Amino acid sequence: MHCRVRKLTGILAVSLLMAAWPVYAGEIELPRTVIWSAYPTGTSGYSQAVAIGSVLQREYRTNLRVIPGRNDVSRLSPLRSGRVHFSAGGSEAVYAQEGMLNFGERAWGPQPLRAVMWNLSDGCSFTFATAADADIETVHDMRGKRLTWVQGAPSLNNGSRALLAYAGLSWDDVEKVEVGGYPSSVQAVIDNRADAVGGSCNSAPFRQLEASPRGLHFVRFPHDDEAAVERVLSRLPWFLPHVATEGPTIPTDGVEMFSSPYPFLITMPDAEEELVYAMTRVLHRHYEQYKNNAPGGTGWAMDRQHFEKAFVPYHPGAVRYFREIGEWSEAAEQRQQENLARQQVLADAWQQYVSDAPENGDAFMQGWMRARHAALQEADMIPIAEQW
Repeated sequence: MHCRVRKLTGILAVSLLMAAWPVYAGEIELPRTVIWSAYPTGTSGYSQAVAIGSVLQREYRTNLRVIPGRNDVSRLSPLRSGRVHFSAGGSEAVYAQEGMLNFGERAWGPQPLRAVMWNLSDGCSFTFATAADADIETVHDMRGKRLTWVQGAPSLNNGSRALLAYAGLSWDDVEKVEVGGYPSSVQAVIDNRADAVGGSCNSAPFRQLEASPRGLHFVRFPHDDEAAVERVLSRLPWFLPHVATEGPTIPTDGVEMFSSPYPFLITMPDAEEELVYAMTRVLHRHYEQYKNNAPGGTGWAMDRQHFEKAFVPYHPGAVRYFREIGEWSEAAEQRQQENLARQQVLADAWQQYVSDAPENGDAFMQGWMRARHAALQEADMIPIAEQW
């Protein structure tokens, strides 16, 4: 069992203990310092964390320390090891829960993550942004084009894989341009080393692309092509068809795309209930104070939480608050129990598999994906991925 925030050691532990609980503001208690991991500086997720941090400092004298991570593992590793309280990422929360992609390695496996709140903005969580001079209107035009592939970011790359599937394409149908991180992927398009990049509509680096000589254009995903939509959702079932109305170059009538929660604030199951409760309450109570202070901030609204559609179970501290304000329905509770049962199926399958798994890394992951797929099918649960 990995140690969590309350068991920190070394310098970080000392600093947190010296400036720890409690800070009182009404009925909300917070430690002197709360730590999140998030996407890198310049992204909409990081900017929203900073905006929320300003509220925490002003209203509760609590410092929100935001640790940027350029890929999925670097954002979730400090959460698992207890060096941060929360992680504000994206689809990596689902991939880590599922033990997929980089999280299917022996060092990881399915993670029992817990949701706190999420953001469903007027923009979008992930789509294809292209250079305006690349002549890419729909996904069908992506064939043969240069698409960025971010090292160590399987959720981004798998998102691109799913969006390519809209047109029946795969990574084999485009020219893969490998980059070292998300900001580098946008820079590759600006520098004319790539034509397209996957990211959120409100991502700040897209402003740089818009201002560059190449210009910015968002790819359209018409929703009336039901077969194409289904190809995307079969790979990303937590995504929804969505009309984005917020983001550079997006017209007022919007652009048909897909979207999912981003940022998605998560924690570990043994996080302090009082801390999770307090953070959930702050995000709801002070929404009006931070919603317009960062791109996409309006997506934290309570009416966009959709608990009954969640794919990750919620932490008891968050559930407690949602119950108090009358937002936790019978449908939400039913979905909560289904998600908890799914995590148990995955945990049991992992324990059974690793006891006699091959040592070779590739063989290990391939065998695990087969075992995972079989366990979920036996439990009559959606596998998400084929037997990779």
